[in-house]
Amino acid sequence: MRASHAMMPAVRQLLELLAPGEWRRPWKLATFAVGMAWLLWGALTLEIGDWDVGVSILMGAFTYLLSPMAARILMRRQWRWLPLSLLAWWWCVDGVYMAWHLSMGNPIYREANAYASTCLFWLCGFIWSPRAALVEVLHNRRSVGF
Repeated sequence: MRASHAMMPAVRQLLELLAPGEWRRPWKLATFAVGMAWLLWGALTLEIGDWDVGVSILMGAFTYLLSPMAARILMRRQWRWLPLSLLAWWWCVDGVYMAWHLSMGNPIYREANAYASTCLFWLCGFIWSPRAALVEVLHNRRSVGF
């Protein structure tokens, strides 16, 4: 019983970092939809062997869910949680990519993907990290919580 009680503050901290209620904000969903449309357009029109619809959906969805948490950890300098931030980054950028392409037998351009996906992961994380409506973010940039 004591171990479970000791873990409760860590679980609360993790949920506070993940902020699942933020996933439903209209401006975040709209920017996610625009980003997914761009990824799907690229998967369907550009002839790049490792860029397909499946990996675009998986990497995009995991980035939407995890990149704001990873960015919050860095912005708040919560170094105790840094391994979690790096794990989220690795999973979204490389873990999903490798798991998908190895299971599908697609060509793998791991290094090129890592550069592009790392930039997109952190960019999205910092864009989606504010905990506020879009109006608040635009008008009160300095007082908006992360």
